[in-house]
Amino acid sequence: MPTCLNLLRLLATGCLMTVATAGPEARAASSRVRVALLLLLSATILVSVGLAARRPNILIAIADDWSFPHASAYGIGWVSTPAFDRVAHEGVLFLNAYTPVAKCSASRASLLTGRNPWQLEAGFTHWNFFPPKYRSFIEALAEAGYTTGFTGKGWAPGTALTVDGSPRALVGRPFQQRKSPPPTSAISNNDYAANFVDFLEAAPADQPWCFWYGGAEPHRAYEAGSGAAKGGKTTDAIRNLPAYWPDVEAVRNDLLDYAYEVEHFDTHLGRILAELERRGQLDTTLVVVTSDNGMPFPRGKGQSYDLSNHLPLAIRWPAGVPHPGRSIEDYVTLPDLAPTLMEAAGASWQSVGMAPTPGRSLLPLLNSEKEGRIDAARDHVLVGRERHDPGRPRDQGYPVRGIVAEGMLYLRNYEPDRWPSGNPETGYLDTDSSPTKSALIKGRRARGEDPRWSIVLGKRPDEELYDLVNDPDCVENVVGHLNYAATRFTLADRMLAELKAQLDPRVSGPMPDIFDTYPFANPDFVGFYERYQAGEANLPRSVDPNDVDPPLKD
Repeated sequence: MPTCLNLLRLLATGCLMTVATAGPEARAASSRVRVALLLLLSATILVSVGLAARRPNILIAIADDWSFPHASAYGIGWVSTPAFDRVAHEGVLFLNAYTPVAKCSASRASLLTGRNPWQLEAGFTHWNFFPPKYRSFIEALAEAGYTTGFTGKGWAPGTALTVDGSPRALVGRPFQQRKSPPPTSAISNNDYAANFVDFLEAAPADQPWCFWYGGAEPHRAYEAGSGAAKGGKTTDAIRNLPAYWPDVEAVRNDLLDYAYEVEHFDTHLGRILAELERRGQLDTTLVVVTSDNGMPFPRGKGQSYDLSNHLPLAIRWPAGVPHPGRSIEDYVTLPDLAPTLMEAAGASWQSVGMAPTPGRSLLPLLNSEKEGRIDAARDHVLVGRERHDPGRPRDQGYPVRGIVAEGMLYLRNYEPDRWPSGNPETGYLDTDSSPTKSALIKGRRARGEDPRWSIVLGKRPDEELYDLVNDPDCVENVVGHLNYAATRFTLADRMLAELKAQLDPRVSGPMPDIFDTYPFANPDFVGFYERYQAGEANLPRSVDPNDVDPPLKD
């Protein structure tokens, strides 16, 4: 639209100049033309001003390690999320939103750039050096006239510098000054909502703004027992546990502690919405609420299953959601958010130097009056992983690519001889330490064999296929079942075709293992396995040393 308005201005101005330089007779005959052209020029200016005035403010509220469907809007009774529920009720609720990679820095990089992680070079790995060649959409919005800022966790962990070594503002200017006593010893003391108020006070009144509220919750660690003692929760409120965790009180209380931290994130979201409402800005703000990746539990964060990649997502924007209160079943992915927000802001993707995106704007879904499935082409998403945390020989990752389509999950494990959760002798470092993880490890030690341990921490075959409708926990691998054979090959072919089209080095090109060659930005991670085995490095402080097993064959 801005380009069209510029053309109208040029046309009207050019016509007026032509009339002004004509002879007396022509000038007399063209008085009505002059009036019409002046009206046209005035109209284009008014429309332009109106468009600028209607550019929405943008609020991105992103939790740290929050899985679908853990919100009361999705019908979960042991988590209360009234602020998220409000956004969903007054906007739209997504039922099939996914991250392409279930790890913090890579997932956030995908969201910010609109690119899948395998298109981001070092950006696919954890604790990386963010490649300077890829811009974030928030940097682009700043160039397009938006005031930008953030509080809490932005893009992290890692190092983001320009080519000349200057720090980058990937999510805007930091607002971190305000602190408040946290409800537990493990929750951040960042007063996110108060820092948002500071941002609003600093933002020019005549500019739209984009703010990133990056909660540090429900990232581990948790204060043990806080969900019950401070949140008033009871373990019997949890109806069912995933089939691959032991159903013991320690695991149930671990979930309640997680729920209490989700609620802390939601409490600050509620305060932020109330502040916008008080200032009369809520209805001119596009609000996105989601997470970077799944919950920090075994088989969740860092892995490639539904618990790992399936995320909560709700969007509120009265100007762009004329039919609120809908639930949308279309498959959407975090790289869709950047083109969505850029389009809503009236910013041109190419003109501000954004790299090409496979993401697709969600505005047609938001503008629709339909619910359920809206766009038949949105029938799948791609997922994957490379190197996350350290703990394998030679800083190796665990490469996976996958596709979720029509209720099925297909995974291709490219190095099945490696340990998917990290080597036992370094404590399975690719799965966050937790009472749930420790319960699995103790179960195997006590019984010699434990099918739950095998599913979660054991080695995996080179292909996996799960029927998410009948097996949402992804326990029964049906890759060898005859009645799923056609689905297996169809999904594998479709996944590979798209990855090749996106120039994924893992499936095309001369260096499939290139992601293992990118250096860690955290020096403590470099060569960790070898240094730990030699007694030259200690386990990270967050790791329970009792989780370390001797080297295992299987």
